[in-house]
Amino acid sequence: MAQRLLIADDDNEIRELLEFDLSHSGYEVDSAKDGEEALQKALSGYYDLILLDVMMPKMNGFDVCKNIRVSKPEVPILMLTAKGTITDKTQGFDSGADDYIVKPFDIQEVLLRVRALVRRSPSAKTPQKTAQEILKVGDIEIFPDSLETEVKGKRIKLTPTEFEILYCLMQHFNNAVTLAVLLNEVWGYNSDDDVRMLRVHVGGLRQKIEENPKIPTYLQTVTNVGYKLTPFGEEEE
Repeated sequence: MAQRLLIADDDNEIRELLEFDLSHSGYEVDSAKDGEEALQKALSGYYDLILLDVMMPKMNGFDVCKNIRVSKPEVPILMLTAKGTITDKTQGFDSGADDYIVKPFDIQEVLLRVRALVRRSPSAKTPQKTAQEILKVGDIEIFPDSLETEVKGKRIKLTPTEFEILYCLMQHFNNAVTLAVLLNEVWGYNSDDDVRMLRVHVGGLRQKIEENPKIPTYLQTVTNVGYKLTPFGEEEE
């Protein structure tokens, strides 16, 4: 069964280009021309991925993303925008976006990022790997079916990207995981340009699982390497 995508962009040319290329790549594509239509379709339908333009009439992409996250935190969201500063990207990630691509874009890059993100949709789960997965260690347990974690008995909802980062670190708990490995495991590609994106998502994950995100005890930074998960809790040196 083809995976379903929703494309929301008020630029007819860009929307039609994305519809054409994604349809010819095997996806079932739906579209919206403004923020209100995008939100209505996202909440009433099922999609494996949502592509959101930031600047849209009636409701901007950041607000659409926030509203989707309340009801459907498991759906991967890719933001499309002409604004490419780290401040804009941080606002997108804080809204709940999983990835961010700047216009004008290369359609092959869009296809690459779409493929990486749809791997995280509920329909793309691969249960045959579960026998080898580490799902609980120390204070932390993860629940792949609901994209949740439990830390010291407190159940926490994660975005798809936050879950993938935590999952990757749990498979290597107490060991440093390089930035390159995290980018490959979570996004399916390794680009130095996306290291800041990874750090923003790690910051969001710390806000959820750490008692004091500024002094993390679980999600540790390993200087000049990457990150490691200490599931029993240990302050950074």
